[in-house]
Order: sequence, then C-alpha cells, then structure tokens
Amino acid sequence: MLQEAESEENFMVQIIAGDETWVYGYDPEMKCQSSQWKSADSPRPKKARQVRSKVKVMLTVFFDMEGIVHYKYVPQGQTVNQKFYLQVLKRLRLAVSRKRPQKRAAGAWTLHHDNAPAHRAHSIQVFLASHGIPVIQQPPYPPDMALCDFLVVSPVKNNDEREEI
Repeated sequence: MLQEAESEENFMVQIIAGDETWVYGYDPEMKCQSSQWKSADSPRPKKARQVRSKVKVMLTVFFDMEGIVHYKYVPQGQTVNQKFYLQVLKRLRLAVSRKRPQKRAAGAWTLHHDNAPAHRAHSIQVFLASHGIPVIQQPPYPPDMALCDFLVVSPVKNNDEREEI
C-alpha cells in the first residue's frame, strides 16, 4: 500500500474508508440554558458532571478526503452481518454517484474497510467485484489501520476547516 501511495499521486484522493463505531448520545446543557440570575455574594451553582448517556448506537460511516460520503445508524437489535452490510454498500454506491460524481465510474474509487467477517463475506466480495470497486487489502490483524477508531470527519465547513464528531 505504501508503494502504491508513493507511485500514484491520486491514491489518497481515491480512497473511501468505512467502518462501524459506537456513538453515545449526550444531552449537554448549553451555556445559555445553565445561566441564571444570582447576587454577587450567593454561592456558585453546582454543575453536574457530564457523563456518557446510556443511549448508544452503532454507526456505519464512509468518508473520503472531502468528508462524509454515507452513513447509516444500525437499528437497535440488528447485527452487522453480510446481508445488512450488502444493503449499506448498495446505498454507498448511490451516495458516491450523487455526492462524488467524479468517482462515479468503476474503479474511480477504492474502498478501505477492515477484515470484519461481514466485510469478508463471499456475497460482499462478489458485489464489489461485479461493480468494479477495488478494495485495499489488509493484513489479518492491522490494529493501526482502522480509521474510524481514530477519527471521523464531518463535511468540510470551508476549504481549510474540518471538525471531529
């Protein structure tokens, strides 16, 4: 992969990375909601410490250098199996056609996902091959290559600014 990145200048531009990750629901209090009138000598109000909520949902997200291409929240009780992941990939292809028209052609983008069983399933490999979507091959246990475990970027706000979510 390093050789390909060095030899082809558009290598990183072509990659659409995807993975599943847990996201937690928070109910933060905004600054204006927590403000209150008090006298100068009254004690400071006690603030509860913000902790992770009990609401947690799995998110499947795909992104490239320009931002998020497609995402899908996994319904409660649903596991990410090959049937579910195949439906997500079908929607991803439509999202790429709509949001990144320059990558519409077969082979114009490369998928980067991990070696999860749902990603390696035969039906997934057949789907990707039949639609001309190359996949970055990974070693069996690459702990440092799961991009979504480190950073998910939101759509570009302006040309220079990206924000973590």
